[in-house]
Amino acid sequence: MKKFYTGALFLCAALGMSAQEVIWQKDIRSSSQDFLSQVTTTIDQQYLITGSSIQSKKLSAEGNQNSGYDFHLVKLNQQGEEIWEKYFSGQNHDFLSATVNTQEGGFLLAGTSFSGKGSDKKDDSKGGSDIWLIRINEFGDELWQKSLGTASDEEARSVIQTTDLGFFVAGNIQNSGKGYGSKDAWIIRLDKNGKEISQLILGGRGLDEVEKMIPTKDGGALLGIYSRSGSVTMNDHRSLMDDKINNQSSLITHAKSVDNYGEGDYWIVKLSKDGKVEWEKNFGGKGDDHIRTLALTSTGYLIGGESRSERSGNKTVGIEEGTDIWLIALNERGEEAWQKSYNFKNRDVLMGMSVVNKRQEWGTKSQEPGTKNQDGQDTTKGILLGGYTQAEGRIEHNDETFWMLYVDQNGNEQWRKHVKGESSKKEERLSDIKLNRDGSIVLAGTSAEELGKENWKIVKLGDSQIDQLIEKQDIRIYPNPVSDYAYVEIGFEGQRVGAFEAEISVYDMGGRQLQSIRTKNKVTKINTQALVQGAYLVSVKTNDNKTASAKLIKK
Repeated sequence: MKKFYTGALFLCAALGMSAQEVIWQKDIRSSSQDFLSQVTTTIDQQYLITGSSIQSKKLSAEGNQNSGYDFHLVKLNQQGEEIWEKYFSGQNHDFLSATVNTQEGGFLLAGTSFSGKGSDKKDDSKGGSDIWLIRINEFGDELWQKSLGTASDEEARSVIQTTDLGFFVAGNIQNSGKGYGSKDAWIIRLDKNGKEISQLILGGRGLDEVEKMIPTKDGGALLGIYSRSGSVTMNDHRSLMDDKINNQSSLITHAKSVDNYGEGDYWIVKLSKDGKVEWEKNFGGKGDDHIRTLALTSTGYLIGGESRSERSGNKTVGIEEGTDIWLIALNERGEEAWQKSYNFKNRDVLMGMSVVNKRQEWGTKSQEPGTKNQDGQDTTKGILLGGYTQAEGRIEHNDETFWMLYVDQNGNEQWRKHVKGESSKKEERLSDIKLNRDGSIVLAGTSAEELGKENWKIVKLGDSQIDQLIEKQDIRIYPNPVSDYAYVEIGFEGQRVGAFEAEISVYDMGGRQLQSIRTKNKVTKINTQALVQGAYLVSVKTNDNKTASAKLIKK
């Protein structure tokens, strides 16, 4: 494969760090080994940082028997300032794995609980570990919770909201009598109130673990599964199915029908909006290939992870050293478009991907981002990858630091950069990366000052190279028409994020000013409940005298 490393490394040295501006860095300190799972961006560009921690008050409380891990949430505003911090605790260990922001506002948390009823947990244990779901509002207040499980061990891995405002929850179930192997994928459909609609168990004869799930354009879901299983033969399938009716009409089982190429493969499964398997694909070489993340593009899907395989199986790119990043592009039917490999030396770990889309031709300036109209649709321009590199046997300068890699729509590397933020500690491991609509980037992970004390490190970057790729409009309002709350997004070119300040005013058609809001945010939530049905003008003026306006329609 043709390499781009010489030019990329020169770009990193010549332009890499000088092109980056640390807008802010938030360090959430700990006296224990904390785990950061995800950063979730809200519609108004705030950030919910989620993971698992042992609360300091538990460690210091004499005679307290519960020193286990709890769900840990910290919400930050656009300037990186803490809005609130919450813990949800059981009587034992509880690990928060995944979070999704909901269309109605707020979040659904999905984690793995080893706790019975007690403290914040309202349901008894089903047996072993269970999936613990908690629905919260934007202020962190609990709306409802639910425990999902059987007598076997279950774990949560991913959660998405569906187009009917319900949810897909994906995880794993171990040694289940209803499954196929030592560990199977387990997907549960819920309505918006947490009522269970259906279950799906996917697996082969060995170990299969869900790593990631994303929503698809048709209201379904795409699953990325790390598979160490071969296919289930027809005879095996018949004998297994004799035991799988179980008088559970809501339970569907699906035996893996594609064989592995090596020790571990990427197993990709497309689900319909009613939770049924539409197609499945397997990708791998003779070695171990571990899927980590997925992304939706304008033409299909991106599949990313780490590979220890040389060219073999259906893997057409080799490896250079240790583990390399292996990226595969698929169309919407699961057919391969291209695959690429990238190397940072030693053990390279991919943790997140964000897709950069080309300008959409807007019919009006008030359309909600992500929608299509008669004038055009989004086209993928490139992909921003984020991860970290672990040393294997030797220490080099950029081991254990966050990195970013940008590739074009065909997977050709354009540049790479290491990210230290305001400081760099030991064992810095990226957990998640998010690209904001204004071109800024949020990276979240852990940073250890000493072993056993992994702090959370969140860095927001302004990057001139990424900024040039993001198409901006002066003002957007969404949703529009609006019932209760609208979001005003300001996107003037050349405005430094850290120095931004603006006044947002709402006028009626007679020119009377009805509201005036001062903000330092690029996205601001405004309350329209008091407005009567009709048309209004929203005007923006920034601290450097740039102005823009757009029409707002109240239902």
